Amino acid sequence: MRRGTIVAVCVSEVRGVQKEPVAEITLVVDHGVRGDAHAGDWHRQVSLLSDEAAERMRAKGVAINAGDFGENILTRGIDLPAVPVGSRMRLGTAGVLLEVTQIGKVCHDPCAIYAQAGECIMPTEGIFCRVLRGGTVKAGDAIEVDESAAGTAADPA
Repeated sequence: MRRGTIVAVCVSEVRGVQKEPVAEITLVVDHGVRGDAHAGDWHRQVSLLSDEAAERMRAKGVAINAGDFGENILTRGIDLPAVPVGSRMRLGTAGVLLEVTQIGKVCHDPCAIYAQAGECIMPTEGIFCRVLRGGTVKAGDAIEVDESAAGTAADPA
């Protein structure tokens, strides 16, 4: 079982912009983050990115903060791209349960970070999930990854 910590939670009501860190987010079953533009009935309801990946960008001189890559949840302590599709993630103390549906994504338009750094890390470092059990999570909450359900791949589009 892999374990990590939530560093920040972020939301945006509009697609295509950086998300803003907030005190907590509410995850809704088969929908995603309440109030977030990417929530809905699809396989990429919640996005996660590791702070370790963000640190590699900071080391290149890119000034970035939580939410700048469009992630809902910034984590520490888990190699997210190595978590197999189909794995389940338990977050916080409320019993929130996510299922990993996709590793990485295709960026159709270069983002502001790409323009600044010449690369974006979400296509290779970000992961996406759907909400199986909802609840509220916040920075400082724990994450546990259970890979026993892994094995089915989602559409990478």
